[in-house]
Amino acid sequence: MDIEDLAERILAGERRALARGITLVESGRADHKTMARALLERLRGSGREAMRIGLSGTPGVGKSTFIESFGMMLVAQGLRVAVLAVDPSSARTGGSILGDKTRMERLSRSRQAFIRPSPAQSHLGGVARRTREAIALCEAAGFDVVLIETVGVGQSETVVAEMSDLFLLLLAPAGGDELQGVKRGIMETADIILINKADGDLKATATRTCADYAGALRLLRKRPQDPEGFPKALTVSAALERGLETAWAEINALADWRRETGHFAGRRAEQARFWFEAEVREGLLARLRREPVKGAMAALAAQVEAGQISAELAADELLETYLGESLPT
Repeated sequence: MDIEDLAERILAGERRALARGITLVESGRADHKTMARALLERLRGSGREAMRIGLSGTPGVGKSTFIESFGMMLVAQGLRVAVLAVDPSSARTGGSILGDKTRMERLSRSRQAFIRPSPAQSHLGGVARRTREAIALCEAAGFDVVLIETVGVGQSETVVAEMSDLFLLLLAPAGGDELQGVKRGIMETADIILINKADGDLKATATRTCADYAGALRLLRKRPQDPEGFPKALTVSAALERGLETAWAEINALADWRRETGHFAGRRAEQARFWFEAEVREGLLARLRREPVKGAMAALAAQVEAGQISAELAADELLETYLGESLPT
């Protein structure tokens, strides 16, 4: 594979080259990893920056419908939109339906849009292992907005906040005890809460739900990266395409304020450090899966199972032998 040629085609905005680049960074093969690193390094200085928007929500809330309507609105404004949709995977086979592209029929046909479904596999937060690198490729390809759709709501979902500029939480009205429907960790991460399906018989319920969440948000501790009035709750109807322009205006208002105050660049710098440390941890874990460490670990695990040695002492021995470190006392 000619990495230089692939990089030039990605910079030229070729969607097929972008898809090939994402496939490369998602590959687990050692030779592909080397090429992926070379590709990312080649594109790192492109100077292109997209608005990275994370999106989460409970199953059935209408995330795909929202993304399609929202994406079509942005395309109509002349913007290029990339969607990185992460689908749930089978814990047994790692397989995934990858149905998001099918559900976003209109957006998938637009020349100004790019949709890439990926299996979540076992990675926490419903984010594919290399979603962060896929975002970098989409930015290099000249996309203005990158939407990262995650699997669903859970405490580990906060991982998406470490790769996005803004985090949207999509909720449905009439979901029972609404304020108990979402964990506090997600509430504290969200920048804007969107109550979807605010139409028809559910419109009044959606309005009440929005008021409930607006009140709950005011009780949360003030974050330094928020101007007055944020985070906030809004109502939208993805099916009828209502409230989307208001949501986009609020997203831009928040992003502009963060840029002016330095929070935008500061947050991206913090994220870069977070992912550097994550790569170090992943590299250390990878060493445990290779010989001779893998064999030594299996032997020590057998001794632990037999009660011949404690788990703490076995771990200490393994780390001291292969990493030159002992566990802290």
